[in-house]
Amino acid sequence: MTRLIEFVIALALVLALFLVIGLILPSSRELQESVETNRRMTIVFDTLNNVRRLKDWNPLVPSAANELSYSGGEDNTGVGAKVDFNSANPAWGQGSWEIVESERPAPTGGPGKIVYAINDKRMGTDKRSTFALEPTGKNNRNVKITQSYEVTYGWNLIGRYAGMYVSRHVGDAVKAGLSKLTNMLATVPNFDYRTEGSPLTDLKLVELPAEDLLVVNAGNIDRTNDAIKASIKQNQEWIKRVMEANGLVAAGPVRIITTDYGAEKYAFDVAQPVRKGSAAPKTDAAAEGEAAPAAAPAPVASAGELKVTIPSGAPVEYVRSEPRKLAFASYTGYTAELDNQRNALRAWAVTAGHEVVDRPFESWKSGVDGAFEGDGKFDIYWAVKQ
Repeated sequence: MTRLIEFVIALALVLALFLVIGLILPSSRELQESVETNRRMTIVFDTLNNVRRLKDWNPLVPSAANELSYSGGEDNTGVGAKVDFNSANPAWGQGSWEIVESERPAPTGGPGKIVYAINDKRMGTDKRSTFALEPTGKNNRNVKITQSYEVTYGWNLIGRYAGMYVSRHVGDAVKAGLSKLTNMLATVPNFDYRTEGSPLTDLKLVELPAEDLLVVNAGNIDRTNDAIKASIKQNQEWIKRVMEANGLVAAGPVRIITTDYGAEKYAFDVAQPVRKGSAAPKTDAAAEGEAAPAAAPAPVASAGELKVTIPSGAPVEYVRSEPRKLAFASYTGYTAELDNQRNALRAWAVTAGHEVVDRPFESWKSGVDGAFEGDGKFDIYWAVKQ
């Protein structure tokens, strides 16, 4: 009997000690880690403001696409954007990350902030992760990313004890995630596609229908305006002969498909969307082989695969493209800036969670001669993985 009483007293003392220590322990925990990147503020903010990118760098979210579902926000960005996960892996289980605050930096510069509300199997309530973005470095060209994690345990004493290990369990994941984030950002072209007054506008995803194209490989041309223009016009003549021989007409502006834009050479294809039918009345520009800038036709869906006969010796190939989804932007300016605009479009697509595939191309809406003026008009496309 004495031993039993001693055991009960010892147990009571242990429980009392547990309660006392539990009440002394903090009812909430917070940790913070920081990294620095040389990517533009626009790229950093848009990456963190898009729930589709979380799986690519955040260890606290499953990376398997089939375990994730997205909802809310504008294209899954900004306040209301949410990723739900349901993983068979006990390390994650079920949960969600939802953007509850989003403060975009001012166009003239300044800090930004994104706040995520977290629901997962870890102990605690009111879990949040805040990303504070601050310009830093020489001329504020770099961005300091500070991620904080907050959790409340309230009167849950077991949770308070669990909070003693939050730095190890969550803190290590935050460190690893930020390191992976900076490595991922380093792969994004460092172009600010949202800068005030940018000639690149109307960035979005578009669907192109199946199309019929006549294509010529222009080869590797000297990267001068005269050489590029001469090559395009020469290859347009080959395409024109094939069109006339097969009763085809243009179904949109001429396209230039970029293979490689080097320091001294430019490798590209010339492509002309076509369809069966008679040509529309020619404008003065069209009579000289130029597309009419004000009436550049939009892409026309193909009615079915064409039967095209290529005359002997013509370096022209008939290609029927399948329906596809592409990143799109409009650009007004010189052709010399097109490569920068392509990379800016790719940066936008990647930060939005889309993987670009194949080669980019532009519709030269101002015709060939007009494209080399300061007000040349182009539609830029880059296919994305579906």
